[in-house]
Amino acid sequence: MNLKGLFIGLLFTVLYASGAIIMKIGLLSASPLTLATLRFLIAGVLLLIFIYGFRKGKYPLPNKREWGVLLLLGLLNTSLFVGLGNLALRTISAGIFNLFLPINPFVFALFSLIFMGKDIRAKEWMGMAVSAIGLFIATYPSLANSHASLSGILLLVLAMVSMAVGSLVFKKANLQLPNLVINAWQVFIGGMIIMIPALFLESGNPVNVDAHLVEYLIWSVFGLSIFSMGLWFYLLKQDAVKANNWLLLNPVAGYILAAIILGEPLTWYSVVATIVVLFGLYLSGNFRIKQTKGKMIEQTE
Repeated sequence: MNLKGLFIGLLFTVLYASGAIIMKIGLLSASPLTLATLRFLIAGVLLLIFIYGFRKGKYPLPNKREWGVLLLLGLLNTSLFVGLGNLALRTISAGIFNLFLPINPFVFALFSLIFMGKDIRAKEWMGMAVSAIGLFIATYPSLANSHASLSGILLLVLAMVSMAVGSLVFKKANLQLPNLVINAWQVFIGGMIIMIPALFLESGNPVNVDAHLVEYLIWSVFGLSIFSMGLWFYLLKQDAVKANNWLLLNPVAGYILAAIILGEPLTWYSVVATIVVLFGLYLSGNFRIKQTKGKMIEQTE
């Protein structure tokens, strides 16, 4: 992996890990599906205005086949993943949420093996297993002290499976559209889909327009839906398996962000876990960088 890929992966990790934290803040002001609808519709409209308004003529409209793929991506990666995740966060902690993120690369690797015939090397399985151990170490205090409902855990598992399937759909479709166009339509379509259950299930719930809601919207729209998802599609196009492996770092990053933003204490658990997770990623091939002829290049195997 070159330095550019390493930087993008780490940046995505930090941004993505902040999702559960900002969602906890948003839940102080509104219901989960309502928050997701506001986030995606605002982000989608802003992206589409930029693409087809300010940059008119530069970006193409999707063709018939691409519309079908974008509909699936909007359903899987946006509506189901975030919607189910937001619902789960009502009854589970952000630490538990981040603990389950490693499910994604495992499920994606399994689906890739079954549906795409992709050869998953033994070192990649070993690396993910070692990283999963590190994630358990990082989130053990939260896991031990949290009271999570069975329904919340089930919703969270379904959310992770949905994202893994979305990654598989994206990889198999091999869309030739620019990442910005894919993200814009996926987010907007996802917002339109999730608006339907939000209207039926949460239409009578109050929405408090306060500092918490403003913080949630600014960060979730610009930091997560626009910038973070753009990085995610870039990583998927480079290598979908390694892109999903970056999710293994999210619990550690989330643990650190929670300490900074929410005031949760840092412990030796997080230090040891960081070392173990990084070693697992090294085993899987993500951090295999060497110096040759004065330049940093990727070591391929």
